[in-house]
Amino acid sequence: MIYWQILTIIGISFLIIEIFTPMMFFLNFSLACFCTAILSLYTKNLNILIPFFVVLSILFVSFLRPILMKKLKNKNYSTGVEEKYIGKTAKVIEDISKNSGAISIYDERWNARTLTDEFIKVGDEVKIVKNESLIFYVEKI
Repeated sequence: MIYWQILTIIGISFLIIEIFTPMMFFLNFSLACFCTAILSLYTKNLNILIPFFVVLSILFVSFLRPILMKKLKNKNYSTGVEEKYIGKTAKVIEDISKNSGAISIYDERWNARTLTDEFIKVGDEVKIVKNESLIFYVEKI
């Protein structure tokens, strides 16, 4: 039987699973599959290949995953929202409170909230101070 082909297919399957569940877990099994596939080119003994895969999987999950997770958490993602919107002035198109509201900036409609209990009426101008996902937090000018 051709073990390296089977292990490569399983490794690719783990990579595909990792794409849909990006938690740096299945990537370790994928790497272990690829390393075991290389070893299987030199030996066909399952008594060597299976423990090799298990040991590599444990090592990768124990040592490589924490390093990858640390790098992933430290990476600063920039969406461009900070430069384009934060600090700019916008027009209120729906009354804004702590729980609801909307603004218009650059002819775009955005959901808006206040950071305080302040109530801002339609037509007022506001300054964008923060964003979280698709919601801008504003303060009255």
